Amino acid sequence: MEVKASLNYLRIAPRKVRQVADLVRGKKTEEARTILEFAIKRGANPVLKLLNSAVASAKHDFHLQESNLFVSQIMVNEGPTLKRWHPMSRGRAYPIMKRSSHIILILKDNSVVEEKKVEAAKIEDKPKTEKKIKKTVKSAKIETKKTEKPKRTRKTAVKK
Repeated sequence: MEVKASLNYLRIAPRKVRQVADLVRGKKTEEARTILEFAIKRGANPVLKLLNSAVASAKHDFHLQESNLFVSQIMVNEGPTLKRWHPMSRGRAYPIMKRSSHIILILKDNSVVEEKKVEAAKIEDKPKTEKKIKKTVKSAKIETKKTEKPKRTRKTAVKK
């Protein structure tokens, strides 16, 4: 089961929010929450609020347990840019780009993912050890065929 939450038009540059998003990607919700609470970056607070919102909607709407949820995806996309100008000397103007972000957070239920892994293991016909043995045999054959060529030396004429 997937739970999707989004935050649009956050007035922090996406590059700065991506640093925070990389900290929590793939983590369980409890671990992600503690990381975000102690992160010093300015983008940590909005991402924490979004995570709490996604967990609350998972509990209320889908009746999922918080302990089974983890952050499967978190994407930070670029929102609209506000273009401003800063006056400089001799009548020039320096452009200021005030960037905004859109954040999409997707939580997945860990118990469903584990069930799919078990089903995939049952379906698999050949064990992994046989595949590894075949690969090592092929690589050993390739290594025996390779031989080193002698180094070529340059012949120079000797002046008398």
